Amino acid sequence: MDDLDQRLIAELRRDGRASVQQLSDRLGISRATVRARMARLQQQGEILGYTAITRGDVSDAPVRGLVLIGIEGRGGDRIMARLSGMAQVTAVHSTNGKWDLVVEISAQSLAELDEVLRRIRNLDGVTTSETNLLLSSRRASSRWT
Repeated sequence: MDDLDQRLIAELRRDGRASVQQLSDRLGISRATVRARMARLQQQGEILGYTAITRGDVSDAPVRGLVLIGIEGRGGDRIMARLSGMAQVTAVHSTNGKWDLVVEISAQSLAELDEVLRRIRNLDGVTTSETNLLLSSRRASSRWT
């Protein structure tokens, strides 16, 4: 993937609904080049798909945080499945280092967050956790701010 491919992908991340003409204008290349590069990037599996971003995706919950979780033994898949079933869990990431999982959570209140944390800490196999509240965020794309 060359610099132009990376610039094209960056433009698509900023605005996945941009027309070929708009992308052509922004990148200073022909529409045919945009089409060909997009087709090649899709064929190579670099672009896996396009998605719609809804207002709900970018509006912040009043209380958001990251929970770092240490797991005992081989219970990772089971714990990930349980976490994924919790409404307040927005993402579960496996990771390396001190922590086994990083969990993104959102809640409507501190009381709700406290309850979610209690449920997470009580999962069989969770040995330790650390929670960090998110105070403010900047999105990768200016369209999301």
